[in-house]
Amino acid sequence: MKSLISKKLASLSLCAFLFTGCALQNSNQQTPDNNTGLSKTQTGALIGGLLGAVVGASTKGDNKAKRAVIGGAIGAAVGGGIGYSMEQQAKDIAQELDTDVNNNPNAVVNPDNDLIVSNTQRYVKIMLRDEMVFKTNSSVPTQSAALKIGKISKVLRNYPNTVVQVLGFTDSRGSYEFNQKLSEQRASNVGNTLLNTGISNKIFSRGCSFNKPLVPNNSDANMSLNRRVEVYLYPSQESIIDGCSSY
Repeated sequence: MKSLISKKLASLSLCAFLFTGCALQNSNQQTPDNNTGLSKTQTGALIGGLLGAVVGASTKGDNKAKRAVIGGAIGAAVGGGIGYSMEQQAKDIAQELDTDVNNNPNAVVNPDNDLIVSNTQRYVKIMLRDEMVFKTNSSVPTQSAALKIGKISKVLRNYPNTVVQVLGFTDSRGSYEFNQKLSEQRASNVGNTLLNTGISNKIFSRGCSFNKPLVPNNSDANMSLNRRVEVYLYPSQESIIDGCSSY
């Protein structure tokens, strides 16, 4: 019995892999960005294909093999499509902001990086240091920051279904409540600046106070790194993570 199950699973995996390959051939070629040799798009297609095949085969009724093949093909297309969309949006945003996509996890602790565009298969993240967005003791974006936010908006016009989440972060000076209010004001003002450009995307804003510091708040230099606004772009509202605590 176990041998039969193993053979079926192997067969399903092969079906999923074959159809994943078809989905990848129909997408633009991506540069591998991890040690698997696969891009995020390819990884998404592979995972989607495998899950689709398993779900298709596990449903009740006849022709399970046929449903597994169909499920694998659909799953590969969906998984690959989402991954490609996130990668492409990151590239478009970076190009518009005259920078590159930087997925190096150490980039956020480099004080020379006041703007970082990165992406995973689930979302695109744009990190903006407070110094480049707000004047001291202000929660209103400067004119130069508004121009950068406008460039983000220009790209979002091409992705009207993308959901936007804006998060504000502070350092640990002052009470949690004070910093919570300040972070909410800054996130909300960046979100409103985006909204006022006339885009149709759903936009959510949230303050995170001094939660999720990038580095310990034990020096002025480190505190400066922790004061930031993060703009997340998601393929759907269901994809939103708790950005105040999760990476």
